[in-house]
Amino acid sequence: MDYTALKEEIRQAAKKLGFATAGIARADVSEASERLRLWLAAGCHGEMDYMARHADLRADPAALQPGTISVVSVAVDYLPHRKIYDDPSQASISRYAQGRDYHKVVRNRLQKLADAITAVIGPFGYRVFSDSAPVMEVHFASQAGLGWRGKHTLLLSKEGSWRFLGEIYCDLPLPPDPPIDDHCGTCNACLDACPTRAIIAPYKVDARRCISYLTIELAGAIPEEFRPLIGNRIYGCDDCQTCCPWNRFAQLGDAEFAPRHGLDSASLLELFAWSEDEFNVRLAGNPIRRIGHERWLRNIAVALGNAPPSDATRAALSSQLNHPSALVREHVSWSLARQAGT
Repeated sequence: MDYTALKEEIRQAAKKLGFATAGIARADVSEASERLRLWLAAGCHGEMDYMARHADLRADPAALQPGTISVVSVAVDYLPHRKIYDDPSQASISRYAQGRDYHKVVRNRLQKLADAITAVIGPFGYRVFSDSAPVMEVHFASQAGLGWRGKHTLLLSKEGSWRFLGEIYCDLPLPPDPPIDDHCGTCNACLDACPTRAIIAPYKVDARRCISYLTIELAGAIPEEFRPLIGNRIYGCDDCQTCCPWNRFAQLGDAEFAPRHGLDSASLLELFAWSEDEFNVRLAGNPIRRIGHERWLRNIAVALGNAPPSDATRAALSSQLNHPSALVREHVSWSLARQAGT
């Protein structure tokens, strides 16, 4: 078997399937595993217990897929637009979550890529992933030459960082691609731009301070010290990416991830009025749905508390003062007090 030729066939097949780039890495995470261990020991994962619970699986690719010796790493562009949310009455939703759920889209394409490999060489051992298991995605992508780990910890390349990642763990002895150099240099734009100073040092994020963590992963009350800093961000935060100089060269992404249901332009009041049924129906097939309606209202209540005072905003908040959820009621009360200037 000419595995060098096969690698090129994989790269070409990936391009036909809509991946922006693809590369090969060895299934070796020894260096990255130690960084993860130290990060977990510092408690930077917050309430994301699964990070600690599955640390051993991240450190041993063969435990997830027996026989794994190589990783096919791919990336797909998703930037839906270049709009900046400067209207505090408009909802700011992380760009990756404005359209279809990337988990299914990327995994389906990876399965087709695996099928294409099978058509060339016959059956082989593999498993596909896209943020769907304990996989060190950024590590493998950087080792495969797709980019480097930026100071914000996301994968960064000369084509920017607005990319979803995916992997095929496989038992093929594919020749690895060379990693590329870090090109962040002395730039600290992402550290300076983070509203909550969650990037506590270059290449290190304290999730407990991160707006993405606070609005997505955190199940309980958002600490009051961070609420004013959240602004109008109701699901995730893109600030560390929008400020990055390399993202000036990013291309608009795959049409699969185009915004749906006006999530790129909706007002806070409009989204706060969604019933639980509306939330579930409109966000079917969208990654936002997994946080549930309760956290959706919690997040928007905080954003409304940060919005310019108005009778309409106070009326909307007051309509949820008797919500069945104590979590929602507490954040609504905080926001009403903020609206009143107390």
